[in-house]
Amino acid sequence: MDSSILQKRKAMIATTHFGVRSFKSRLFFSIVLLFALITISIVFLIIGTLVVKGYHQINWSFFTQVAPDTFDAMMANASGKIIPGGILNGITGTLLLVGLASVIAIPFGIVIGIYLYENATKRYAGVIRDISDVLQGVPSIVVGLIVYLWVVVDITKGYSVLAGSVALAIMMLPLIIRSTEESMKMVPTTLKEAAIALGTPYYKVILRVLIPSSFSGLITGVLLAVSRVLGETAPLLLTTLGNSSVNWNLAKPVSAVPLLIWQFYNDPNMVNLIWSSSLFLMGFVLLLNILSKWIAAKKSIQ
Repeated sequence: MDSSILQKRKAMIATTHFGVRSFKSRLFFSIVLLFALITISIVFLIIGTLVVKGYHQINWSFFTQVAPDTFDAMMANASGKIIPGGILNGITGTLLLVGLASVIAIPFGIVIGIYLYENATKRYAGVIRDISDVLQGVPSIVVGLIVYLWVVVDITKGYSVLAGSVALAIMMLPLIIRSTEESMKMVPTTLKEAAIALGTPYYKVILRVLIPSSFSGLITGVLLAVSRVLGETAPLLLTTLGNSSVNWNLAKPVSAVPLLIWQFYNDPNMVNLIWSSSLFLMGFVLLLNILSKWIAAKKSIQ
């Protein structure tokens, strides 16, 4: 009789503990879900605000004409019309700046990342890794100031596409380096060993085995690095300054979408173009992030 009562008490205690653990689990899940919903709601509020306030100016001329002057914008606002002009000079400038920065940063970043992977335990690799981590945390305005002293003052003798691209390339390098190293670590060592055992030259092992096998990680890191610098304004203010027309000369100043947003912000007549330009920039960055995720998922399936 005593043993049966003891077993019942043990069963009741176990049931109570299970109920408490189940309640704590549901409570924790609810808290996590609440914070997740708050975070998502903020993102949707930002996107919704940009869409509601920015879609009015999105038309064909927005992509094919340069930014208007203050007088044209003021007259359009006074008559209740859409502000004429667009951000063609900013779009072409952004593509030129980011394209040249990618040409500079991607090869160097991938080569350095491969070096860190191949020499992970060496002293110099550790130093380079630490420098890369520090560089990733340097404020963009500091990068712009350094490039101003290095390039604008001493090399180009003025604001230019080259100076802006160097600043963006420096900001892209740490992310490309670290993503390359981590992507290489995901490649099975047996693939490399098999290629070496077959007598394949070292450079071909890298070009034909390591890089193709880690391509999804490499392209994801590159696109994320590009997405990061697309919205940078501070370094461009110190290196390329801006241009009211479309420019393809690397030695001359050029505009960019973030610079145009800053320019519109300082002019009360250009408020509508602020929202439209921000909507375009956010959509472009979002498209690159979706593209990187799609490439990574497609390569992982293959």
